[in-house]
Amino acid sequence: MAIATEAVFANRVRSLLTALGIIFGVAAVIAMLAIGAGAQQEILDQIKLVGVNNIVVTPIIEQSEGELTSADGGGQAQEEKNLSIGLNFQDVESIKRIVPGIEEVSPEVIIETSISRKAFHRSSKLVGVENAYFDIAAFQLANGKFFNKEHFNLGKPVCIIGKSIAAKFFNGEEPIGKYLKVGKHWLQVIGVLEERLISEKSISNLGIRDYNMDVYTPLSTALLRYENRAMVSNAAIQEAMRNSMGNGAEGKVQNYHQLDRLVIKVSDSEKMSSIAEVISKLLKRKHSQVVDYEITIPELLLKQQQRTKNIFNYVLGGIAGISLLVGGIGIMNIMLASVLERIKEIGLRLAIGATKADIIYQFLLESVMISFSGGMIGIILGLSIAVGISSLADIPTLVHFSSIALSFGVAVTVGIIFGITPAKRAAEQDPITCLRYE
Repeated sequence: MAIATEAVFANRVRSLLTALGIIFGVAAVIAMLAIGAGAQQEILDQIKLVGVNNIVVTPIIEQSEGELTSADGGGQAQEEKNLSIGLNFQDVESIKRIVPGIEEVSPEVIIETSISRKAFHRSSKLVGVENAYFDIAAFQLANGKFFNKEHFNLGKPVCIIGKSIAAKFFNGEEPIGKYLKVGKHWLQVIGVLEERLISEKSISNLGIRDYNMDVYTPLSTALLRYENRAMVSNAAIQEAMRNSMGNGAEGKVQNYHQLDRLVIKVSDSEKMSSIAEVISKLLKRKHSQVVDYEITIPELLLKQQQRTKNIFNYVLGGIAGISLLVGGIGIMNIMLASVLERIKEIGLRLAIGATKADIIYQFLLESVMISFSGGMIGIILGLSIAVGISSLADIPTLVHFSSIALSFGVAVTVGIIFGITPAKRAAEQDPITCLRYE
């Protein structure tokens, strides 16, 4: 071992150049696995945000289907328009009653409003929900309680607030039992949700909100005290007339949907696509063939995103494997050249009593030492790359000990495999021929 160590350190630069393939291969493996693990963890976190086995129905304004017919004598096509009352509670009841395999249905009404208390004021969203919303999204209370039957039956002016709202409007105070002015009404705070960390990327990819900045109220309260688009009022008629008149321009399209979001939790994930198809056909019939809704399955979208990232990881893994292979070939070439350079040394050792096993052990140990040191440097480089990617490119990375062990083990194995041939060639040399070699 001492002779092998001396031989490696006697040619430091050559040994380092020989190990470059191993270094970059190990670094690539660690960085690749860190990116893959980070992406997988991000997908899992996003699935937790949208809930497991969920189907989401969202309204679309002014998107319809119809047949084109020719007008009499005019030769011009006219579009037959059907009317739809939009996404509403009748749809919720129909889905609960007709569609099989449904666990829970959570309708939502989202109202853009403002929040005030003392000297603080800011815009926010008031979300009218049922308690099923908190179950489906796996929300937990930091303190307080959820809504009860009385709150829903009487449309009580109560609310549950996100953690950021509590921190901003009740800094240093206990919010439970106190009041917030939300829009035109004062709502009593009965609960505070635990903080839910959400990245900007997740908000963008999933189309979700920052739940920590929301105020939640019973759905009946939102419809009774704030806005119910299913009810026709004089103010709504006047607003529609104002939007449709003036300067020959098209008026602003109003949201006619009673509900802004509908989350449906199914019992069997394998039947999500078929259940979504049944819901689509049901809504299409109820909405008079008008496509004013969109059905999405967030978990399937995230899994498709995961498959795309896996393909990218496989490409990176192939590149890393090629780097390790090239590094192993480099070790073998240098060690074969080393055999020719040190052929007299080999002959002398054999002449004074060294066995073939001793020669094999010496040269094999040299190649293993090169791959070992290359693996160690590669680990440091790989960890540095993973940290750099996470901080500079804003790509989540997660390094597991298993990835380090795998890459290092492969590096040492490559050193052994590609060091066997040079070691055997060195051991098979004839001592007399070696001593007479010039």
